[in-house]
Amino acid sequence: MSKIILTGDRPTGKLHIGHYVGSLRERVRLQNSGEYDEIYIMIADAQALTDNADNPEKIRQSIIEVALDYLSCGLDPEKCHLFIQSQVQELCELSFYYMNLVTLSRLERNPTVKSEIKLRNFETSIPVGFLTYPISQAADITLFKATTVPVGEDQLPMLEQTREIVRSFGNIYGEGILVEPKALLPDNKNCCRLPGIDGKAKMSKSLGNCIYISDSPAEVKQKVMSMFTDPDHIRVEDPGKIEGNTVFTYLDAFCKDEHFPKYWPDYNNLQEVKDHYQRGGLGDVKVKKFLIKVLEEELAPIRERRAKWEQDIPAVYEVLRKGTEAARAKGRQTLSEVKAAMQINYFEDEELIRQQAERFRNKI
Repeated sequence: MSKIILTGDRPTGKLHIGHYVGSLRERVRLQNSGEYDEIYIMIADAQALTDNADNPEKIRQSIIEVALDYLSCGLDPEKCHLFIQSQVQELCELSFYYMNLVTLSRLERNPTVKSEIKLRNFETSIPVGFLTYPISQAADITLFKATTVPVGEDQLPMLEQTREIVRSFGNIYGEGILVEPKALLPDNKNCCRLPGIDGKAKMSKSLGNCIYISDSPAEVKQKVMSMFTDPDHIRVEDPGKIEGNTVFTYLDAFCKDEHFPKYWPDYNNLQEVKDHYQRGGLGDVKVKKFLIKVLEEELAPIRERRAKWEQDIPAVYEVLRKGTEAARAKGRQTLSEVKAAMQINYFEDEELIRQQAERFRNKI
């Protein structure tokens, strides 16, 4: 069996370094590993519309921003298919068939859906499209016969719902048509979701606490210098806390031992910095300045690649068009197999036509 990956992002604005640490950096590694036969990376605009239906222009403008972030981070159109969800019509048709395999109560019990409903204050008025997005997500995964889906632990209930749909389909229509996907969890769970620069648990565009992948050096510096640390670490000589200290969380995600000879030769590794900070005598400003240099080393080549792509936006749309064509070709094949299993491929089933013709001839 081919090894296939499906992953993606909702286009609701530029991507931030939380996305980079949580998924983009790993996607680049996976595409370069040679371990996978096909990789599909989806800009999930249809899913984004489930809670942005009144603001389609936001989604429309964000498509190019996300595509630029993908390309600047190193995703290679020669190694993976970058495509736009709404332009693969087969996804809608497959979602429609899956709706018969899931109950309303099962959707409402999905822990991820429940938390997202609460986050968006949808408790009293849930858009049907939002409630059923686990079904849409199942179609996204199975249309491409993805064997592997990179997810965080918070998305495991969504993947389990997909697996349930695959099993239900197999029980009714026959095994072997759809593939039951497996989760690929991040190795470093501490870095799978960076907090906002204000110390809040989630980095969010709506909260204004993000460092964006495309931020300028000046913007990164300003945001790091304003970053939440330990509120009790008032004087340099005071012992400081590492737990809940946003600066150290970011260093855990980005810092490497080789950064120290270049940017902070007083220390050999991050643990030495942590030990000094915890016993007192190390100020927040010095740690923040080091983090700025570490981030700049990571973001500078990304920023440079983005600047080049920004000079040829038609080429970016061409990448998306070609990726979408490849996604549709894969989707048409899977959907053809699904419809054959469901016995709704009336015009392609020559045996059906022959049998019906024979039946009516015998009737005469």
